[in-house]
Amino acid sequence: MTRDTLGVVIPCYNEGEWIRRSVDALHLAAERADWPLDVLVVDDGSGPETAAIIDDLAAAGRVRVLRQANAGRLAARLNGLLDGDTEHVFLLDSRVIVSADSLVPLRRHLTEEPASAWNAHVEVMSEGNPYAAFMYGITKVGWRAYFKQPRIVRFGPEEFDSYPKGTGAFAAPRATLIEASREFDSLFADQRFASDDTKMLRNVAAITPIGIDPAFTVDYYGRDSAERWLKQVYFRGTTFVDGYVGTKGRAVALLGALGVALPVAGLVTVKRPAIAVAGVAVATVAAAAATRASGGTARESASVAALLVPFTAVFGSGFVRGLLMAARR
Repeated sequence: MTRDTLGVVIPCYNEGEWIRRSVDALHLAAERADWPLDVLVVDDGSGPETAAIIDDLAAAGRVRVLRQANAGRLAARLNGLLDGDTEHVFLLDSRVIVSADSLVPLRRHLTEEPASAWNAHVEVMSEGNPYAAFMYGITKVGWRAYFKQPRIVRFGPEEFDSYPKGTGAFAAPRATLIEASREFDSLFADQRFASDDTKMLRNVAAITPIGIDPAFTVDYYGRDSAERWLKQVYFRGTTFVDGYVGTKGRAVALLGALGVALPVAGLVTVKRPAIAVAGVAVATVAAAAATRASGGTARESASVAALLVPFTAVFGSGFVRGLLMAARR
């Protein structure tokens, strides 16, 4: 394998046709960038439908396949990282579609600075999907310093909480990613619930600054049904505990707010339901306004207003589950 080949690791669990779409878009972008690929799909215990699609892609020579019993994305990514030998690896999720010209700037960055790490600029495809619009809206509020004016930025551990990042579309030297993964220490005994991106990328930022370039763009297609979305929210509430307990910065304030707000909100709802209703109305309006002020669209702002209550309840439940899981360990 040539030195300039880009390794790609895609963990996949029951994503059906999404994995085919993701791989097809990836190969198109690689052709535009004239960049050889070594694509490894790590099948994390998928069912027959997804497994068959992965096998078709392998038979066509578009991917290699590594299979494991369901152990979560963290284990899937680490096994994928240990399997290849390319200098650089692009971590990619199966619901992420790489834009056609996005690998051109990424290749330039990694050629000019081989030790650098780069997070893609993620566009959430929210048209016709209020659940995806909600997630994109609150993402813009949380990382408004970037989304109000997308631009090339670099950040280290001190600014880590101020900028968007995630392992759904992230490129770095293989050695850096392996080191960051091995330094990972979850609060949970069950690694399927580990915060597989926040903690690992915090370790990466301690090794090398992480960059974001709006020209390195991907599209993300989120869950499009209430049931799938609520499961994802519950899961994220749990992983939030693993990702931020014990860290410094604004995450500490958010953890404290959740720890206080959840029991207080429950008490007020029982004792003073009228006050609770008024509080929900105020919070809904404020969240929608914050979304618009942070660069969110009218659709995203409306989705934040409509879904804030179920999100808070389910995320809070996942958060409590995470605290209990951490305490048990």
